[in-house]
Amino acid sequence: MNVTLRQLRAFCALARTSSFTEAAASLHVTQSALSGLIKELEQVLGVQVVKRSTRKVSLSEIGAEFYPLAIKILQDLDGALETLADLKALKRGVVRIAAPQLMACSVLPDAMAGFKLACPDIEVRLFDSLVESVLPRVHSGEVDFGIGPERDPSVDIVARTLFELPFVVVFPSGHPLEQLSQVRWDDALSHPLIALQGQFTQRLRVDLHASLHDEALNPANQVSFMTTALALVRAGQGVTTCLPYASTLIKLYQLQSRPLLDPIVKRKFFVFNRRDRPLSPAAQRFFEFLSDYVARHDWGELATP
Repeated sequence: MNVTLRQLRAFCALARTSSFTEAAASLHVTQSALSGLIKELEQVLGVQVVKRSTRKVSLSEIGAEFYPLAIKILQDLDGALETLADLKALKRGVVRIAAPQLMACSVLPDAMAGFKLACPDIEVRLFDSLVESVLPRVHSGEVDFGIGPERDPSVDIVARTLFELPFVVVFPSGHPLEQLSQVRWDDALSHPLIALQGQFTQRLRVDLHASLHDEALNPANQVSFMTTALALVRAGQGVTTCLPYASTLIKLYQLQSRPLLDPIVKRKFFVFNRRDRPLSPAAQRFFEFLSDYVARHDWGELATP
């Protein structure tokens, strides 16, 4: 059985108007074309759906039962096509992103709020993660894309630069470093350092190797989350280093920060997605919005007193 949409639309228009003339006009076809579509439908169904007379047109008993079913089919199809049109126009959709905990509680909430105003029908779902959990979530397809620092390249992952920022040192008010407008790494590391576990400290040690002695980067404490490091700094347990995009949290913990130099060490953050899963229109829209959002923020200046 091969019922066409044109046949269904012709049948529903005729059932609604009870007039070949009016139904044909509503569909912008001739009466003969409309009559032909009804005959084709009856041939495909093997039953008569319309009763014709010289005075009026009415539905047969089977036609009357078929009419609400045909209406529902067309409504469902029109709804699906409308949804598809909205998706193509970037009006609707769900975007799932994974991001390190520090970014998830500093940059992304405000960015998501701004995006909600611009695209109210696109839902953004945030998965806050350990840094080392971001790429596995991208690989598994759990998220549309992940955000994180540079990692070893992978042939099945596309990485696009989101931003690049230099490190700052964070310390409590009244700390000796507060008197300096800029802080050398040697000066910062003369105080107990609270660092993040894993590749964060490993890569930092490699970056500093050429300028400092190997033993210079020897953290007094290593934690999983930067919020823990900031809390320890506030409690007077040492200093920590991070990127200045965390400025909102630094202020929240009532801490101070200064740019680090000799050497200036920078970190790039990327948007990662699977090569075999290009970003959906909604995800692409959020990526573009986020890229513009971070470009408008000069976090580097926030670290300067």
